Amino acid sequence: MSWGAEELRVVPMREHHLDALAALERLCFSLPWSREGLAAELAEPTACFLVAECGGETAGYAGMHCILEEAYVANVAVDPRFRRRGAGRLLMQALERAAIARGAATLSLEVRVSNESAIRLYRSCGFEKIGVRRGMYEQPKEDGLIMTKAF
Repeated sequence: MSWGAEELRVVPMREHHLDALAALERLCFSLPWSREGLAAELAEPTACFLVAECGGETAGYAGMHCILEEAYVANVAVDPRFRRRGAGRLLMQALERAAIARGAATLSLEVRVSNESAIRLYRSCGFEKIGVRRGMYEQPKEDGLIMTKAF
């Protein structure tokens, strides 16, 4: 996907991404992951974390854990400047391909019930609601919608 001369591309998360991703976490979430928390994912054998880049900037990232036939989206964050421009969809498609390559039969996630734009994205990617986790999120306290996609 491109914006003018700039190409949006997805690459594996590496050490050099961590500062930008920690800043993105602070921008996007009320309870952000720390740089150290992100770094720990680099050493986790079940983890697959991907970064969307455009013109040398970090557009977003997404990560999952895959255990046996189940993959679970741990986090998705897209810089507000890149929202509604395809970065989230590209990251979700890349996660799906990675989950399938690792032998997963399903990919699941949780999302705040108030995050309507993310819910629309996930539905458009083929995810279906399977339940609600009451009080899942803090700051503010909120339910989490559980969604899944079978391959």
